[in-house]
Amino acid sequence: MTTHTGGTTSELGRLLKAWRGTRGMSQIELSLETGVSQRHLSFIESGRSSPSRQTLMLVAEGLDMPFRERNQLLLAAGYAPQYMEEPWDAASFAIVRHALERMLLQHEPYPAVVMDRYWNVVMANDAFRAMLGSFIDLERYPKPRNILQMVFDPQGLRPFVVDWERSSASLLQRVRREAVGGTIDDPMHALLASLHAVGDVRDLATDDKSADLPVIPLTLADATHRLSYFSLVTTVGTPRAPGPQELRLECMAPVDTETEAWHRV
Repeated sequence: MTTHTGGTTSELGRLLKAWRGTRGMSQIELSLETGVSQRHLSFIESGRSSPSRQTLMLVAEGLDMPFRERNQLLLAAGYAPQYMEEPWDAASFAIVRHALERMLLQHEPYPAVVMDRYWNVVMANDAFRAMLGSFIDLERYPKPRNILQMVFDPQGLRPFVVDWERSSASLLQRVRREAVGGTIDDPMHALLASLHAVGDVRDLATDDKSADLPVIPLTLADATHRLSYFSLVTTVGTPRAPGPQELRLECMAPVDTETEAWHRV
């Protein structure tokens, strides 16, 4: 028997229209993708029809919605969430957690970090902490530490970022490119707004051909050392819950021999 929790069809219609807009799909295109009639989709969005749970999941799949947002869709229609949201230390996370721990360890002596969808640090190896700690006092930042906030903080890593204008713009591009489900939700919009508020942040020009590398490195430097990296990002391939779907493992690879030697001392 289907469980209802008292959502509103107006919120459901708003969510569906917003996601169709995000995916650039008309009702007809979504109908062809899901097998749900365009008439039924129209009635759902206008509040004239109450969809079944199965229909909503077909629509969510057709829109390639992340699991957390699918739960929101179900709640808006008055159904219980389908995808479990458990804490990081839950027993069900053990298989993913242990795999990430092995990858962090194997990437030593170079930095690696696991982040959630908002770039909060979930796990990190010793090399990552040593790298950051060589420039800033990590104790200034309460846990969970947010990578973006540390990088853009004028009292944090920002003074040490070489070619700030280019590096910050490329990092913001990464935020949009790697967003879960390819969308920026309200909390991430708020975070990005706070980063732009510090000033001197712009979008990276798409025709910028000044780089002599196939990647845009992040370089940190002070009077004693200069460290330069590019990143390899890994995600969970077949997640079944919001938590694993939203995790990213970032392995930072040295760009030059100076950086490689610093980590191998």
